Amino acid sequence: MRPAFSVIFLTTLCGAAQGLLLTLVVSEAASRAVSVDVPSAFYVVGAALAVVLGTLGLAASFFHLGHPERAWRAVAMWRTSWLSRECIALPVFLALTTAYGAAHWAGVGSTLEIGVLAAAASVALFVCTAMIYACMRFLQEWASPFTLVNFVLLGCASGCTLATACAAWLAPALVGWLAACACVLTLAGCATRLASLARNARLKPKSTVQSATGIRNAKIEQKSRGFTASAFNTREFFHGKSGATLQVVKVGFVIGAFAVPFVLTGAGALAPRSAAAAVALGAAFVIQYAGLIAERWFFFADARHPQNIYYQRAS
Repeated sequence: MRPAFSVIFLTTLCGAAQGLLLTLVVSEAASRAVSVDVPSAFYVVGAALAVVLGTLGLAASFFHLGHPERAWRAVAMWRTSWLSRECIALPVFLALTTAYGAAHWAGVGSTLEIGVLAAAASVALFVCTAMIYACMRFLQEWASPFTLVNFVLLGCASGCTLATACAAWLAPALVGWLAACACVLTLAGCATRLASLARNARLKPKSTVQSATGIRNAKIEQKSRGFTASAFNTREFFHGKSGATLQVVKVGFVIGAFAVPFVLTGAGALAPRSAAAAVALGAAFVIQYAGLIAERWFFFADARHPQNIYYQRAS
């Protein structure tokens, strides 16, 4: 498949926003349980960042539409379409996250209750986004529980890493355990993503040239797709990159999204109250997000559409 950067930014930005909000809510619940005093600025700034990231993701999605003015129609099929459900869940998530941050800013006592609602919206949005791809049974690379698991873990890992960086400036008492959570989530995301790569490498196409063309002769060999100019099918379902490029991207995102952030987050946790630790944790998020962009590009490029069997050769 041809990766669309509008969708790449939508899923990675919103994923980080959702992970950040979940981390904030869990942090508030845990700090209340152990009676740790956390400045309200940590929750206000964190919620504001989540809203900004989610809004940027929403804005990026409009670049994927042929007619943005008709975007409102996307919610019409909510009974059967995961895309429609995502279009509903995202604004709800942004509204509740805004309410959560505003409640902390105003000193309202029911902040945790609002946070739980926002967290539920975050989980619902994860499910809706991942199922857009996991429900496509004809794309074997996506039709797997790994799709949902990876969307959740990678979003939570990046969001927790960002929360740790925020805590280094605003709530140093939380840095230690937030860094540990970020490292665990990063390792878990790495493990499941490597598992999905191993699974996809073993997949065998269910379609053949015979089934794609409807010609049942056992010795059929395709020499041309019948035309030389580009068309929608050849633009949207071919990424045009070599196998070597895919290999470089794969190695790059494993290093950038998992290995480097894990090391930087662990290093930042060793001296949670220093400026160097805050810089290291901020760098961990930036590098991890760049790695997740590469990961999401590979996620789309790795999917082999059955129609490509028919359109595989220009001449």
